[in-house]
Amino acid sequence: MDVRTFLAEHSVLLLFVILAIGTVVGQIRVRGISIGPAAVLFTALGFSAWHKDLALPEVLGTFGLALFAYCVGLVAGPSFFSSLRSGAKPVFMVFGTLVGVGVLAGVLGRVLGFDAGTVAGLYAGANTNTPALAAAIERLEGAPEPTVAYSMTYVLGVAFLLAAAAWGIRQPSRESDDETGPEPIVNATIKVTHDNPLTVSELTWTPHGRVLFSRHQVGDGEIDMSHGDTVLRPGDRVLAVGPALAVEHAIKQLGRRSGLRLDEERHDVDFRRIVLSEKRFFGRTVGDLDLWSTFEARPTRVRRADHDFLATDGFVLQAGDRIRVAAPRERMNEVASYLGDSEHGSADINPLGLALGLAIGLALGALPILIPGLGAMTLGSAAGPLVVGLVLGRLQRTGRVVWTLPHQASEVLTQLGLLLFLAYAGGRAGSAFLAAVQTPLGLKIIAAGAVVSAVHAAALLVISRGFLGVGGPRLAGFISGSQTQPAILAFANSTSRFDERVALGYALVYPVAMVTKIVITQILTIVA
Repeated sequence: MDVRTFLAEHSVLLLFVILAIGTVVGQIRVRGISIGPAAVLFTALGFSAWHKDLALPEVLGTFGLALFAYCVGLVAGPSFFSSLRSGAKPVFMVFGTLVGVGVLAGVLGRVLGFDAGTVAGLYAGANTNTPALAAAIERLEGAPEPTVAYSMTYVLGVAFLLAAAAWGIRQPSRESDDETGPEPIVNATIKVTHDNPLTVSELTWTPHGRVLFSRHQVGDGEIDMSHGDTVLRPGDRVLAVGPALAVEHAIKQLGRRSGLRLDEERHDVDFRRIVLSEKRFFGRTVGDLDLWSTFEARPTRVRRADHDFLATDGFVLQAGDRIRVAAPRERMNEVASYLGDSEHGSADINPLGLALGLAIGLALGALPILIPGLGAMTLGSAAGPLVVGLVLGRLQRTGRVVWTLPHQASEVLTQLGLLLFLAYAGGRAGSAFLAAVQTPLGLKIIAAGAVVSAVHAAALLVISRGFLGVGGPRLAGFISGSQTQPAILAFANSTSRFDERVALGYALVYPVAMVTKIVITQILTIVA
């Protein structure tokens, strides 16, 4: 028994061989750039070109794609719906671009003499969309032409958009929030010198955002916790926490920076970062914790992933968040016990919420949607879980069912789903690609697919940079979402160190891109 036969008979072994080799290849840097997990796709492609039976079961790819899409939706959900108002332009950009390259694919097909199935497969492959390919195959009753064209154009579709994402992520943006991301949270001890006494609640709102006041000292006396009714008089000191510009505004209102730092005086009032692992608080707001009335404690910051957020009353908490709490020293352990403070609890994958959410997403993806003139179509195992993930990520919880996942667990499951799908997707294309590339028709299909992919990438970059002023991680997210391609998202995530703006940009345009591709592919089977 040779190596190829042995691997073909042991799918699980083949999977881990592909993952191991792909991971090593993905870490290789050329001029400072590596393709990261996307290398798994090309590794699987190489294996299937080596032998047609070196491919993984379809159910593995479906599971990976559904898990990946659902977790992306959960992460992006809280920000997705609030971004729709400002995100209409990118959505229309993606829709218009995909319609345009659909027309281009149809024209090229007519000029080069392709049949309708080949044109549909070419469009699906150049835009790397497996559900669109499945829709074309179903409409053409299992004809092989879409699959062959898809396999020949898929690789270049990934390559062109990877290059576009690599260039785009390094470009500056004209949008300040896109360029800088969440504004860093700072603190400052303020010496009150103004004569007009003010309460803490009167100072909370500034033109630059919210400010929280956690500690207060009258003269040189003891340091106490501050609250909304605390009156600040000349000679007092107070610790302000918030975005830098907001804190500077508070300093100007009250007086000047103090040489004494209240946050370094920990005899009476202490502070600590506490891991939120108590399940009853998952999906609740900071205000719901009721720390002040229970312990006279004040939460000031919430650290999620690599970002600090101001702990305002309306901020929605997730499992694994690290809450910085200021409290009387003797009550700090009570606060920690109340919030959980367990690393084990923060890594819980929440099996009930995960299973229910995925089941709902897959059911939605399988439901036929009737479109006049085209018949029935489905969202598939990617768009269905993504849409459900976005909604459930926004809801956070329903009764006792918590939908969200701890950040660590979500990141692991997203990576796992992505790698499983990439290992499967590469195995679909290798042998067909190798066989077809040796024929004149195959070369024409590859050339046409390259044109469609290149025009798609160029249009996205020109419109995003020239008209929308988008750059950096958000642009890379738009490109990944427009291409509905996990490999490009993986590259953008690894390059940006998992900047959340990549996932947000991806989730914003992904649903419309997925639906548009499925519809256009089916139209091409009729009119091309």
